[in-house]
Amino acid sequence: MTTLNLDDKRRRSLNLSDQELATAGSLTCGLLRHFERSLGERPVMPTLNRGQLRELFDTPFPELGVGVERLFHDIKEKILPNCTTVAHPRFLAYVLGPPNGISPFAEAIAAALNQNCNFWQLSPAASVIEQKVVSWLASLFAYPATAGGIITSGGSMANLMALSTAMHDKAPVDLRTAGLSAVPAPLVVYTSTEAHRSIEKAAAILGLGLNNVRKVPVDSDFRLRIDLLERAIENDRKSSLIPFCVVAAAGTVNTGAIDPLDEIAELCQRENLWLHVDGAYGALFILSNRIKDQLFSCGRADSISLDPHKLLFAPLEAGCLIVRHQQKLRKAFHFASSYLTAEDDPALVNFLEYGPQLSRGFKAFKIWCSLQTFGIQAFRTAAEHMLDISEYMAQRITAEPSLELLAPVRLSAVCFGFKGSTSNTAILAKLVDEGTALLGPVHIAGRIGIRACITNYRTTRSDIDLILDRLLQLGECS
Repeated sequence: MTTLNLDDKRRRSLNLSDQELATAGSLTCGLLRHFERSLGERPVMPTLNRGQLRELFDTPFPELGVGVERLFHDIKEKILPNCTTVAHPRFLAYVLGPPNGISPFAEAIAAALNQNCNFWQLSPAASVIEQKVVSWLASLFAYPATAGGIITSGGSMANLMALSTAMHDKAPVDLRTAGLSAVPAPLVVYTSTEAHRSIEKAAAILGLGLNNVRKVPVDSDFRLRIDLLERAIENDRKSSLIPFCVVAAAGTVNTGAIDPLDEIAELCQRENLWLHVDGAYGALFILSNRIKDQLFSCGRADSISLDPHKLLFAPLEAGCLIVRHQQKLRKAFHFASSYLTAEDDPALVNFLEYGPQLSRGFKAFKIWCSLQTFGIQAFRTAAEHMLDISEYMAQRITAEPSLELLAPVRLSAVCFGFKGSTSNTAILAKLVDEGTALLGPVHIAGRIGIRACITNYRTTRSDIDLILDRLLQLGECS
């Protein structure tokens, strides 16, 4: 019988025994099964147990572990009750869908493999899978063979990286060597007043300055006005500024509006501007046949941001940036390092050369597993379902004498309010407090309305009926 020395025992202490592994697996599956089956009965927003949260906060640095069973007990008793149930079918406040069924298992396997997706020798299979996922997503928009991209933490990071790539491509100097101070005049980026705040945040981080972000007004459908965009570019050129990029929206976060992509693409081509499409919310609705034609023009952009952790229901975090010419992305982010000897291979990509991170997790795996498990047709069906539910909600609102739509319903965002009311805040709070649903406020044309965003494949017409019926009751009492 082999006797373990002290060093062997210490090394093995961070592993689970066969029994502990079996227990952890059983408890994990049991927790997932229970959570899935109880979603409808769980409160959308938890009634916070301040005592438990304080206990968690005050937990001392553990000198000795509590073991597997106690860990799962604490998760069940202290963590789950104090979590927002984002997978609840009446969680409609944000563009945040639930994870699909295979994702927890994909995440566990990715954690076990612990691939560092920077240069391919550390993650050869992961390099191929990430390339494949990016190419699948690019193919939805008929991007050319020169296209490539990278999986990111989300749309905000993808937008930041897109602006950085556009700056390096369009600046009149070598930005990498000389920096912004060498640019003879400020670089200017254009977007709409409905654009996601990540565009301004990116401009601030990159040193462009908020004064050089033009927020172009929108039309009655909340789409960027092409005539005012053209005028803004002309005025900036006359002022000796340097226009370099337009950011169009394929689904604005408030209303789901889709900017006039073809017209913007043609303008950018004439003016030699980089076109980036922020498609984090809506671009993947291209899976729906009914609006595919409206979104196909995303493929005319120099870059596009997507969020698989939305309409592909991958768990957070899973964004994506696709660039029409992959080498332009590499130009912005490639740096040679003597301590990283990454060999070139025509079939494998060193993703450290295509983004700001060196240490990168295997985010592409959960997307790949989802598509492999369910097939793209299942996600097409989910997209159609969510559009159906949004359309049904809009029809019900239109039919109610006391309610009105505040914006056209283009995707799955439904903005509405009570007629004659400038604020619906109190009613929204009541809806949450009683556990009926979580909807969000929306500011439109000087009014604080109500916004429901259907991004959950579990949401049904019955859920919409329950929400609207209760809202009408609360409206009568207010």
